[in-house]
Amino acid sequence: MWLKSLRLKMKVVKKRCLVRPYGWIFFTFHDSAQKLIRPTTYRLLKCLCMTLCPWFKGPMRLGSAWFLCAMSARLLARAQSLPLPARAADAPGGSNFVQRVRSLSPFQYDQEVAHQIMSGNVPPFLRRLCPVTITNIAGGATSSATFFVTPDYLAIGSDDDFFRAPMTPATAQSIADKLGCLLPTRKMVDAIYNAAEVKLAPLPIPPSPAMTTVPVFALHNEMVRTQRVESLAAHPLGALVAGHQKDVVIGPQLPGAPGKVAIYGWHRTNGAAIQPLYLGHSAAWVDYSQCIRLVQQSMIVNGATTTVAQVLTDPKLCDLLSDQGVITHPRYGAGESQTNFVVEPEVKVCINSPPAADFAPDKPVQLIFYALPNGNTIAQTLGHQLQPGDDWHFDIQHIVAQTRFLRALLPHRAVVLVCLEAASKSWPAWRKAHGDQDIPGIIEDVKKRFAGQRFEIALAGHSGGGSFIFGYLNGVEAIPGDIERIAFLDSNYAYDAGRGHANKLTAWLKNAETHYLTVLAYDDANALLDGKPFVSAEGGTWGRSHAMLKDLGAQFGFNSRTNSTGLEIYSAQGGRVQFLLKENPAREVMHTVQVERNGFIHCMVSGTTEEGKGYEYFGRRAYAEWILP
Repeated sequence: MWLKSLRLKMKVVKKRCLVRPYGWIFFTFHDSAQKLIRPTTYRLLKCLCMTLCPWFKGPMRLGSAWFLCAMSARLLARAQSLPLPARAADAPGGSNFVQRVRSLSPFQYDQEVAHQIMSGNVPPFLRRLCPVTITNIAGGATSSATFFVTPDYLAIGSDDDFFRAPMTPATAQSIADKLGCLLPTRKMVDAIYNAAEVKLAPLPIPPSPAMTTVPVFALHNEMVRTQRVESLAAHPLGALVAGHQKDVVIGPQLPGAPGKVAIYGWHRTNGAAIQPLYLGHSAAWVDYSQCIRLVQQSMIVNGATTTVAQVLTDPKLCDLLSDQGVITHPRYGAGESQTNFVVEPEVKVCINSPPAADFAPDKPVQLIFYALPNGNTIAQTLGHQLQPGDDWHFDIQHIVAQTRFLRALLPHRAVVLVCLEAASKSWPAWRKAHGDQDIPGIIEDVKKRFAGQRFEIALAGHSGGGSFIFGYLNGVEAIPGDIERIAFLDSNYAYDAGRGHANKLTAWLKNAETHYLTVLAYDDANALLDGKPFVSAEGGTWGRSHAMLKDLGAQFGFNSRTNSTGLEIYSAQGGRVQFLLKENPAREVMHTVQVERNGFIHCMVSGTTEEGKGYEYFGRRAYAEWILP
């Protein structure tokens, strides 16, 4: 009722303020802030200034207006909060959480940290953000900015019992993305320390292999808790605290240092940071000293609402938040992590995983095995934004960018990419040297790294990579049920009905309605390389695909049509079985073009409700925005 009463006075107040305009300072000062707070909060502050300012007399009028503006600015700052769900009554406290995760693997620990935070198990005080104001003078012009940060590092538990949780940058980035935040720059970390009400001295623990384990995480958390208790009376929880941890930060070096984490901070009480900016650790490195402070994307610059990302990419404003110039990509990759290892005999494996937050009990893991084409490395197959002097192979498949597109398209799955590179960069040559008996073991070895997950496995390959898939078929009596998708991307040269390939594929397709087969090919028999044919009518993928189609057609009724671009489409089993065969009247070489033009994406969603969403097979690169430096 009192708010309604204030509103009733607005007409009178407005008339008074036409003569005595000082009450309107609030609107000049806070127009940009209107977007940052709840509408009801903004209307309340607006009414308060409009109602009270005209009632002051003489010289007090201007001072009172500015006083109210300052107070409302403080209220605006305190209105910023993390958009997390409410903390459940039965959520574990920090101590209990530590006991739960003490024996987990690093990956499982990271996954559980993400789950607890995103489910709302975060102390209430940590949800309310603190303002940090910074001023910069450049070219004779002064710019001022206010950004909003968590008062302490991300933690799990209640106000009375919380655990500051170290985590990988991939998981931190995923959490930040979901909460409309990002990680700080080096300059922002310094500004946060300078603005902090509570400056805690660093408490290093002697280096040892145990520094990356949960028991040491918990030990350091308890040391900091004891330290923080001493200042609680003067500075309750929610006051901005700094100095007690290193920060995981962003900077312009990250795109050029894939698979690395940038660490900075741990300020001494004299303001000097113990840890200079360091990118020597892998992105999988997590120790007790590094934690995550979130920065809200929305901020205010010179009275206008903008975002931290926009400021960092603006050459005129970036110096407000960065002491390293423009940061065009202010984030860690796509929030993903990458692991490389070798499986004997002589197989290089690269696992590109989404953030731990994407792994949840109710989400299956789509484990995509992609066997590399002849002559290509894993790095070339993953791809990146082409730089001067780069080999052209980096710009022809972009499998990791297409995987990122799939992750956005399939939020109900955790999409994991597994690239397989054979010795000598040739799966046909590898099979000739080692046979087929070890290929199923490669699949099982990778699966063990995701123990406890529910799998949807896809086998895919391009060019000579198709030989890996046929080697797998030769190495098993029957295709296992957890193989849900098989895709040949212009790669079925080794198809041989005499080796039982048609029979095994038929039995597998009939075994479950969740099994999918996709074959991409083009008329390579009609293609010319340096003016000459290079494959026979029977030996290329065009010939092999028609042979495969004929054999499977004996068991499945195919529908066929040809679209306006000369793409022959053969479909059976409600779209679960697809052959997409590209005609080639111009006699072009379109071998890898089929992959580049969204072929990998299509092969992973063909026959489902996601087919054709946001992309077109043989259309423009739908994944262009996901190609990173």
